[in-house]
Amino acid sequence: MIPANGFVLAGVGFSYGTTPALVDLDIALKPGKFYGIVGPNGCGKTTFLDLLTGCKNPGQGSVSFMDRPVADYRRRDLARLVALVPQDFAIDFAFTVQEAVLMGRHPHIGRFASPAAEDWRQVEAAMSAIGISHFKDRFVNELSGGEKQRVVVARALAQDTQYLLFDEATSSLDVQYTMQIFNVTRNLVREEGRTVIAVIHNLNLAAAYCDEIIFMQGGKVAASGPTDTVLEATMIQKVFGVESRVAFDDFSNTQQISFRYWS
Repeated sequence: MIPANGFVLAGVGFSYGTTPALVDLDIALKPGKFYGIVGPNGCGKTTFLDLLTGCKNPGQGSVSFMDRPVADYRRRDLARLVALVPQDFAIDFAFTVQEAVLMGRHPHIGRFASPAAEDWRQVEAAMSAIGISHFKDRFVNELSGGEKQRVVVARALAQDTQYLLFDEATSSLDVQYTMQIFNVTRNLVREEGRTVIAVIHNLNLAAAYCDEIIFMQGGKVAASGPTDTVLEATMIQKVFGVESRVAFDDFSNTQQISFRYWS
């Protein structure tokens, strides 16, 4: 079932000590869309996701999800609804890939229960979708950085939530695996009405996959809305300070950005 209401941030502020990270955010993220969060380093993108997952609480304002304050959810209950692929992920113990992906099922498994057939089905489906089934018995701490990142994405898929949050989830992946992950998640949005909220550095990737884009600058939302409306050269210049040209590309069948690399 698709949630009737998604995330709503009203007057949200957050600071690290005396340093503001987010300032007076007012934005609603409706379900059933692929959102891209873009902006320069240090503009508050990761903090934004931390507020959605309840990892941080706002210093000012409120963050609600499905008409309830995020802070009111028990961690296990929220984890059945929202999955996060973090920016940094480390496993120091010798878990196999299959065991690591199974961790995504923990919110659905009773405290003293064993994984059920549905749990294993979700694990197998997630590994297959991300293309890692062939090394499911390898140890995660022996994988490359890109391979580990694919395991983390599969873990989030196995969690089987209506909302998927990606914090630069493909930053260590080559173009083939990046496209594979974004194709899988976009299909979940289109075919199952799920919601993806992704921090993305590659603007062309955001242009190709996102229904809506949120530009962030200095802890504030500089612009948000449908990709074809807000993704324009003047906004890119304002937020990133670089010259660009945005035009429809026949080959990719999407808007794409060309940058002026020298002056």
